[in-house]
Amino acid sequence: MDSQSSCVVVTGFGPFRQHLVNSSWEAVKELSKLGLGSDREVELRTLQLPVDYREVKQRVTRIWEDLQPQLAVHVGLDATAKAIVLEQCGKNRGYRDADIRGFRPDRGVCLPHGPEVITSRVSMKTVSRRVAVEGVEVAFSRDAGRYVCDYTYYLSLHHGNGCAVLVHVPPLSRWLPASLLGKALQVIIQEMLEETEKARAQSLVCRKLNLGDSSQGEPIGGLLL
Repeated sequence: MDSQSSCVVVTGFGPFRQHLVNSSWEAVKELSKLGLGSDREVELRTLQLPVDYREVKQRVTRIWEDLQPQLAVHVGLDATAKAIVLEQCGKNRGYRDADIRGFRPDRGVCLPHGPEVITSRVSMKTVSRRVAVEGVEVAFSRDAGRYVCDYTYYLSLHHGNGCAVLVHVPPLSRWLPASLLGKALQVIIQEMLEETEKARAQSLVCRKLNLGDSSQGEPIGGLLL
């Protein structure tokens, strides 16, 4: 989105089912203490989302209408995961499990006329290969699980024109405290911002080439010098 602000929004989720302490929100709170840890002038905004389809739909819409972030990072809990998992895409259908209020989306669909899949502009496979976090593995996935996390991700990708990501974190444990997850988020988001900046720069170069703009020099090897 051309009107994006220098703002990164990071969300975590509240309690659900037997998970009275949601590691996603605990990790986001730790990230809030640390900050993004980069020299970029980017504001960090953190928000807790309820595990509630209808409320999430309203809040995600407001995030993009009111804040217009450079990137929205949604963090969710995967109770079976041993690694931090970077999700590449959000799905429109298959939401059959009830939220904390017992609600299920009509026909299991997020947006009735939306595409089946929306993919993030950030290459999660690339990020997962480049980041190294001591104490926890970082993995890549194309199936975010068809629950409120996936639903949130799809909506955010839709409203943000692909400028959103979903990170699944494991439950907290003695070996995986919130402080480690918060630091991991910081490292991962730094790499994601690098990826988005590279993609934006490449897009500008391609746009200039398509417009036949020679004011910056002659194209050499596909780049303007």
